[in-house]
Amino acid sequence: MADEYNATVSGRVEVAPGLIILRVTPDTLPFEFKAGQYVVLGVKASVPRVDEAEGESEPSVVAGARSASPRSAAIAASAAAVITGTAESQAAVDVQAAAVAGAAADPGRMIRRAYSIASESRAEEYLEFYLTLVMSGELTPRLFSLKLRDRVYVGPKAVGVFTLGKVAPGKHVLMIGTGTGLAPYMSMLRSELVCNGPRQFVVVHGARFSWDLGYRTELTGLARHCRNFHYMPIITRPQEDVTWRGRSGYLQNVVASGAIEEEMGLPLTPENFDIFLCGNPGMIETVIGWAEQRGFVRDKGHDIGTLHTEEYW
Repeated sequence: MADEYNATVSGRVEVAPGLIILRVTPDTLPFEFKAGQYVVLGVKASVPRVDEAEGESEPSVVAGARSASPRSAAIAASAAAVITGTAESQAAVDVQAAAVAGAAADPGRMIRRAYSIASESRAEEYLEFYLTLVMSGELTPRLFSLKLRDRVYVGPKAVGVFTLGKVAPGKHVLMIGTGTGLAPYMSMLRSELVCNGPRQFVVVHGARFSWDLGYRTELTGLARHCRNFHYMPIITRPQEDVTWRGRSGYLQNVVASGAIEEEMGLPLTPENFDIFLCGNPGMIETVIGWAEQRGFVRDKGHDIGTLHTEEYW
């Protein structure tokens, strides 16, 4: 059946509280994909959530939901007494509640979400994912509870067009990402960076604190050994990270400040670079506005531009 487990957890690295690198080995190898693509991960609703995750709750009425169990009804009645706010906030609660009701009614239901792959596209041992814990989420609290040799579901194939195949020969690549938006860039670098080659690669990665800068050791090593790779880690809360001596601020402000051009010694223009954006939607929209003023053009359907964005991270 399509929704049966078909892969095994083969590795897990705790990066920081709420951040893990999860390695999954599909039953059938090799698993072919292009660097930058994403694939669906899933576990069944019966898998327990990590203890630190927020409790799942639901409102009194869920449009279109089937009859709830007495326990679910009791939870709903309790939640109804405290839910207030806008129509938008109520709608968000309703969406979560529907998911919770579904999990309670059908513990064998597969909970699925698409995630960018972080591993090298030529690697045949496992697929790697960089995950952040969403406390109120339905899937990540369950993924975080997985242990070695636990079983998971992996979609039949990877998809997506957020790849370096869009970049014209001879052009350089600027990769901007927040948090786990770094994942597709790790796959691209591991698969397609030619150390000391003619194409320049720049990774600008932002996080709240230095300990949240996943893959920092690997990227720092690449920058040390490859003259054509530049790594610019940035944190937004330096006042709470007193040992940090690097750049701080919001990525969009660093991009607009000229720091990247100073690092590269090249003008940041569409003639020289393609820009990839992955992560916080607010950051993406702000950088798009800045980049479009400089002549960068977003992808539109089959028309390939010089500004590429990804939502699965």
